[in-house]
Amino acid sequence: MKKDRIKTLFLEHIRRIPIIQVACEKVGVARSSVYRWRDEDKEFRKELEEALAEGEILINEMSESQLISLIRDKSWQAISFWLRKRSPKFRDRVEVTGNIESRQNELTPEQQAVVTKALRLASLGVGDKDKENNYEQHTNSDSGGTDVQGS
Repeated sequence: MKKDRIKTLFLEHIRRIPIIQVACEKVGVARSSVYRWRDEDKEFRKELEEALAEGEILINEMSESQLISLIRDKSWQAISFWLRKRSPKFRDRVEVTGNIESRQNELTPEQQAVVTKALRLASLGVGDKDKENNYEQHTNSDSGGTDVQGS
């Protein structure tokens, strides 16, 4: 089938240059067709992902090879790039300096009531009235009779 031949040829191009638009132009197929094939055909999707991964590995290896050639030619930019990316000793660093002040402010009774109510509501399940009643009794006895519910 012609479509299968085009798919195979497309995947071969992707393995060499992992750019869908470039492979489409080489094979003479629309990008929309490739994306449709990918969405409709699970096997093609898997093959496309594998081909893209292989292509990326190939380009990465070619790039490293070129970078090493530039390093051998004493290119300062290439040397600097390699060291900054590959050696912890030469990585870019960010230095942060400053003072941290910590204030231990107590909550006002109103703030404490709001926090307590929010925590109580966050821990309740739907229709969990028994827990709510037990919690209110416990809270009221712990707070010296202060009613938290009305906040």
